[in-house]
Amino acid sequence: MSNPTYDAVVVGSGPNGLAAAIALQQTGLSVLLLEGKKELGGGLRTAELTLPGFRHDICSAIHPLAAASPFFQTLPLAQHGLEYITPLVAAAHPFDNGTAAAVMTSLVDTGRTLGPDADAYRQLLGPLVTQWPSISRDVLAPLQVPKHPLNMARFGLPALLPATLLAKRFAGEKAKGLLAGMAAHAIQPLSNITTSAIGLVLLIAAHRGGWPLPRGGSQAIADALVAHFVALGGKVETGTFVRSLAQLPSARAVLFDVTPAQLLQIAGHSLSSIYKWQLRRYRYGMGVYKIDWALAEPIPFTAPECAQAGTVHLGNTLAEIDASERAAARGQHPAKPFVLLAQQSLFDASRAPAGRHTAWAYCHVPNGSRVNMTDAIENQVERFAPGFRERVLARHTFDTAQMEEYNPNYVGGDINGGQLDISQLFTRPVLRASPYRTSQRGLYLCSSATPPGGGVHGMCGYYAARRALRDVFNLPAPKLYVEG
Repeated sequence: MSNPTYDAVVVGSGPNGLAAAIALQQTGLSVLLLEGKKELGGGLRTAELTLPGFRHDICSAIHPLAAASPFFQTLPLAQHGLEYITPLVAAAHPFDNGTAAAVMTSLVDTGRTLGPDADAYRQLLGPLVTQWPSISRDVLAPLQVPKHPLNMARFGLPALLPATLLAKRFAGEKAKGLLAGMAAHAIQPLSNITTSAIGLVLLIAAHRGGWPLPRGGSQAIADALVAHFVALGGKVETGTFVRSLAQLPSARAVLFDVTPAQLLQIAGHSLSSIYKWQLRRYRYGMGVYKIDWALAEPIPFTAPECAQAGTVHLGNTLAEIDASERAAARGQHPAKPFVLLAQQSLFDASRAPAGRHTAWAYCHVPNGSRVNMTDAIENQVERFAPGFRERVLARHTFDTAQMEEYNPNYVGGDINGGQLDISQLFTRPVLRASPYRTSQRGLYLCSSATPPGGGVHGMCGYYAARRALRDVFNLPAPKLYVEG
């Protein structure tokens, strides 16, 4: 293009699109950010879904990876109003006997809730927590030669294991169940290779800084990122749903915060046959069924640790959680699904009217499921918090189709942007020298369909921007945060 309107255009304003736009704008380029909806943020949105005054996070809710992101830590987001609140208990895991495992910043305090496995837990997590600053950039990155190979190996060996195998390090049900709940964030059967990786990363994050939530809702993260992008000179346009390349202004580089399904629709005619064939083979994972509640009072959990936790994992034992995840992966709907629950209003009074509360939860279901899982989820909450239903003032639900309608990147309700198993962990969306490049020069993918995958950390966007800066503009990328 002889006279491009912009140096770069970023399509989609999720955390990765925002990260890409900021990284490009930081180098002095002219960047336009396009968003199909009127509100910016993608999965980082907050709205009154139930009753007036009750503010619910539409997708992401608790943000250990956002607070610990090597790129987001370089940005002055607090200057743009972002404030994190960190509950004393990052995550609680109740059991049928009325007790709970609880993850706190202190390894010792956490170990006290694990009974006979306190020492085994500290032996597993202690070295990884200490070494995390030296390996975080490699863990949250595309496949590359690690800067600290020995430390990376200490993480990688247990991380590669199926969670069901790593759990054999523990003797008691508490530690096993706790690990299973963490690993279930991978949204795949716990017997799959690498399911321990996400569990370990989340536990490390809890012990290094907790699991924070943004005051006012997840929208606050998006608002701060947008404000910083605009302060740098970036341009934003909402209400522009891109369906073809012809809609875009001329630019030297275009970065898409979309998954392969949308990229094929938008740019299929410009992509090579082999690349399109590879994109069509990309696999999406399980979907989610989500509920938001407006509550008259806090959830009355039996285990007291749950009242101090921002996140509660409802699944009881390793065996039960494993069975639930395997069933959903096989296309079934478990009667006792593993439920991820957040109770933000316990720590952030802005989420509900005075004296009232909110709660947020989802379970995993087959991709594309239209089955109503409200009763199954609420039965699980009631199981560990008798009297819960009496406190419900209103509820709002999303099935997988409604999740995809809200955000087309959630294909079949898959909030991870594609299956995050071993075959797509580092090669998503296709096996190429750079996963961010498409077959068409100047077109890049920057979504969670690229490494390191799902989660609010912006690293997919950062690395895609770095690739475009080198390829198209011959410019270095902004440096990442280095700790210690």
